[in-house]
Amino acid sequence: MKLEKCNAIITGANQGLGLAIAEEFVKEGASVAICARDEKKLAQAVEHLRKISDPKQKILSKSLDVSNKEQVRYFIDYCIQSLGTVNVLVNNAGIYGPKGYVENVDSSEWKKTFEINLYGTFYMCKYIMSHMKKNNMGKIINVAGGGSGALPGLSAYVSTKGAIIRFTETIAEECKEYNIGINCITPGALNTRLLDEVLAAGPESVDKKFYERCIQQKKEGGVPLRKGALLCVYLASSESDGVTGKVLSAVWDPWNEFKNHINDLQNTDIYTLRRVVPKDKNMGWG
Repeated sequence: MKLEKCNAIITGANQGLGLAIAEEFVKEGASVAICARDEKKLAQAVEHLRKISDPKQKILSKSLDVSNKEQVRYFIDYCIQSLGTVNVLVNNAGIYGPKGYVENVDSSEWKKTFEINLYGTFYMCKYIMSHMKKNNMGKIINVAGGGSGALPGLSAYVSTKGAIIRFTETIAEECKEYNIGINCITPGALNTRLLDEVLAAGPESVDKKFYERCIQQKKEGGVPLRKGALLCVYLASSESDGVTGKVLSAVWDPWNEFKNHINDLQNTDIYTLRRVVPKDKNMGWG
């Protein structure tokens, strides 16, 4: 039971990856507080989690819009009062936002994507931070899939995820002395509602090659949700102590072996967002 006596908050956890993360946390012994905007799906998620939990574990939920800072502040206070101590925060809630080339997208929808994806992550971190610093411990996991590459037609989404990576690296440095590990994960190409949104939007709304990959992904099944959930378990547990300020792939990175490479992880820019220069490609110029 890697997360026994752990209390975790997971946003956007009424379906998809968020629910998969909550499932694995509960299986590993954690009590969880989940939130999302859809109350009906949230109630169904709570019922499911209670069926797989031990009576000693708490399963809490609140309907929440993470872009509303007052709702977030109230939710964080509620979780602390109900659980006593919050050890882990997983910022999973997010949307794709408007689809289309930048000159054609709706400006208000573009802005709303930032309010949910980036501001939502910021608010959750902001209002839990003093609690974690007071306890001199904590783990924060931010979901940042799509933040390290270009996705034509999804400019709002990739911009928010890239910002989340830099935000994570920065607050990880701010919190090092308080024993708080803060990392990003990229869970891989998942078959969730976001994929269905792209397919429904059609090839005229996003990059043609990306759309074709989405069709193939839908047929083949995509990356199992459990891969990203298991990486979150690792980052939430004591096994990841010393790992902070990194962006980690659930699919490609050997995170199960990190305990053998803590010094390298702590003293290099491995698994961080960085600029590629010519010598990185064995070129003799620049």
